[in-house]
Amino acid sequence: MVVAMTRTTTNAIEVRGLVKHFGDTKALDGVDLDVKEGTVLGVLGPNGAGKTTLVRCLSTLLRPDAGTATVAGYDVVRQPRALRRTIGLTGQYASVDEKLSGRENLYMIGRLLDLSRTEARRRADELLERFSLTDAARKAAMDYSGGMRRRLDLAASMIGSPAVLYLDEPTTGLDPRTRNEVWAEVRRMVREERVTVLLTTQYMEEAEQLAGELAVIDSGRVVAGGRVDELKARVGGRTLRIRPVDQADLQKIADALAAAGLDGVAGAHVTDGAVTVPILTDIQLTAVVTLLGRSGVTLAGIDTQLPSLDEVFLAITGQKATTTQDTATAHELEEVAV
Repeated sequence: MVVAMTRTTTNAIEVRGLVKHFGDTKALDGVDLDVKEGTVLGVLGPNGAGKTTLVRCLSTLLRPDAGTATVAGYDVVRQPRALRRTIGLTGQYASVDEKLSGRENLYMIGRLLDLSRTEARRRADELLERFSLTDAARKAAMDYSGGMRRRLDLAASMIGSPAVLYLDEPTTGLDPRTRNEVWAEVRRMVREERVTVLLTTQYMEEAEQLAGELAVIDSGRVVAGGRVDELKARVGGRTLRIRPVDQADLQKIADALAAAGLDGVAGAHVTDGAVTVPILTDIQLTAVVTLLGRSGVTLAGIDTQLPSLDEVFLAITGQKATTTQDTATAHELEEVAV
């Protein structure tokens, strides 16, 4: 099954039928994808699903075997040079020059992007400060810690103020504080600069924090897409969790719900100091709350929960989400487009 996001006239990325082979392996098998301008699309999928191959094709590092892809108005096959000036890319591994200092790395990339000397220096200093690297600006990148190199690599992808930014597993290996800094910078760029971000990740929290919409890739195909809440509702609806003040009332609540025989409401269960009830519709939710109000039981709390994104991932792909990276194959490295 191929699921495409809703097509609009303001798509920053449009992909139709994208195919990429590595020998007998079909890494991409007809991918359809749209990403609206000024939004973040989270791309999820198990290892080997094709996420990194998709990013490499859209950033002109690999040439697709079939299909079309347009990014920021440029065709990725016919206009690669023009496209490279409008995009930024942070891959799974830091790609900075270890012999240069942090400031020198950023300045060099700025100049390669045709920034003036003054503007390249200004942008370098601005991004060093944003990613808490100012104190290490004059140190060689080889002396940076792994987390510092990652932050420098992220800064390098942003120095040209890209219209479209690809983030391929961007926060793998970062500590929680640095991860939050990266998230904050991505949100700022989307909010203030209308940057479009394609984010591949296996951190479910990261996807929920940043992405307005998700696309799930499995075996080289987009198998599901939509907003986070839509995918959660599709997998299993909501669960109502009821906590009484007196734990002795737990079974009383469960028995009352069972005896009421509310239309469409599945059985109640007592677990971890609460009664949980699967709820599919707002009408069912209202009926349960009304019944509780008449029961005379004093409640300490009541809330509804959607399935976690991990559960969504497992239900759609049949595999558990992990934090293992989707490593590029040797074939991919050999076929990098020039």
